[in-house]
Amino acid sequence: MHVLITGGAGFIGSHLAERCLAEGWEVSILDNLSTGAMTNIAHLKLRPAFSYTIDSVLNERVVAELVDSADAVFHLAAAVGVKMAVDHPRHTIETNVDGTALVLRCAARKNKPLVLASSSEVYGKSDRLPFREDADILLGPANISRWSYALSKATDESLALAYWQEQWLPVTIARFFNTVGPRQTGRHGMVLPTLVRQALGGEPITVHGTGEQRRCFAYVGDVAETLVRLVQTPEAAGQIVNVGSDQEVSMNELAALVKEITGSPSPVRHVSYGEAYGPGFEDMPRRVPCLKKLESLVRYRPTTALEAIVRRVVDYEWTRMPTRTLAAAV
Repeated sequence: MHVLITGGAGFIGSHLAERCLAEGWEVSILDNLSTGAMTNIAHLKLRPAFSYTIDSVLNERVVAELVDSADAVFHLAAAVGVKMAVDHPRHTIETNVDGTALVLRCAARKNKPLVLASSSEVYGKSDRLPFREDADILLGPANISRWSYALSKATDESLALAYWQEQWLPVTIARFFNTVGPRQTGRHGMVLPTLVRQALGGEPITVHGTGEQRRCFAYVGDVAETLVRLVQTPEAAGQIVNVGSDQEVSMNELAALVKEITGSPSPVRHVSYGEAYGPGFEDMPRRVPCLKKLESLVRYRPTTALEAIVRRVVDYEWTRMPTRTLAAAV
């Protein structure tokens, strides 16, 4: 099989490319390097079954050509993270909605199977746990830019399901819950790499709010495995599927685990949401997925323990830290 991964030089996309190559597939990626990086795919560039195109997912000619040559598409290209939505709401909405619309349109022309990356942010302020794919969603007011990301992803999902309903495009929506692992950057508010870098650098480990908010973290390798299984499961077409772990941890507990594993002397400092993101920011106390649909479709769920994930991230970040910074931390 020949697959196209949009956003393939990104954190999740590069791991997915590795997993698809291990499956024996040909892999083409499209990325404009706005959040991805060539270093993420440098080890793949000499593989005969791997090719890459540096361009925008909004370039219709390029997208159409790449989709036409593929047997299936993973659409991961997006403006990522809540921090990006708060700082650049217009860019977030246009990139996510317009890019997804173009990829869906091109895939529909030849009825190419497509897995669309979405986010647990779509559940918004709902407190009906664990989150089920068919549950109501509750978003905040549109004039608060914090909700731009969730709104754009909800629109992506609705458009994808419309293609399934009207044209029988075999599209599966994967709602990610806090995917973490090596190669993830902290540039857009991603919590784990940020905490690890602060700990290794001897800086205060910053936790937003009270730190009692609870999240579930899934290892990126497990998520890549899930996506490979979903694209090969015809019964997943037309479905929204939660993808993640359902093992909860508080942000205070996560900070303590990072501090323990790194052996860092860094203090933990709590920062208000207003200081981190500006006035009007809201965050949810818990995010826990129901994984029954995922397990019933692909007989798999992310299983890597959080401690093992943190150790892998620490090992990765350690090799990337400037020597002078590590010396200062010690």
